Amino acid sequence: MIAIASARRATTLQELLDGIRVSPAESLYYHFWADLLQARFEEREYNNDFASWVAHQLHEHRLAEQLAVIDPTAFPGLEGLRVVLVETIEAALEESERLAWLRSERPFDFVRSQIVIFDTGWRAGDPAELAELLPFLPVESIFYHFIDARRREPPGVDDFSHWLSDFGPALTPLVEELVGVDYYFGSLVELRRRLIEAFAHRLAAVSGP
Repeated sequence: MIAIASARRATTLQELLDGIRVSPAESLYYHFWADLLQARFEEREYNNDFASWVAHQLHEHRLAEQLAVIDPTAFPGLEGLRVVLVETIEAALEESERLAWLRSERPFDFVRSQIVIFDTGWRAGDPAELAELLPFLPVESIFYHFIDARRREPPGVDDFSHWLSDFGPALTPLVEELVGVDYYFGSLVELRRRLIEAFAHRLAAVSGP
């Protein structure tokens, strides 16, 4: 994922709200997901850029927490996410007039995302081969195939589950387990570990003793 800057900036909560209202959907996508792809040694303090800016630049931790718990995976599309963001910030502004006067010296820069795809050259011919590859896949591949894939056809389905569905009903438990994986509140390293465990457990059950 690469970042493409825009001319829109916000120094107040009202300007942030106005920017969220009119920014392209790719901007919301970037500010909720790009941080997952950043190398880090500690857990994310806030799960999206909006919450982080409100906390660290406006020092409004109550609103930051409200923004941080918004789960983008709960919405079928980014427009639903936009509505909740707008409603949350509007409610905060209506509740406290003081918030309208706060101004940050460090503006929030609205950025939009663009996915750039590179072929790794790795191929899996069956589920067992994919299971062998998973520990070596870079987290960027995990993001592309398990998270970003849900924006493509068929919508809401990750690439692994879609591919596994061609191998018959014996792998339905594996597909169902993948569907149930929480892929937002955590790191991509943790997500890869969950996938590895799911494949190992379910494929062992299929192959038998």
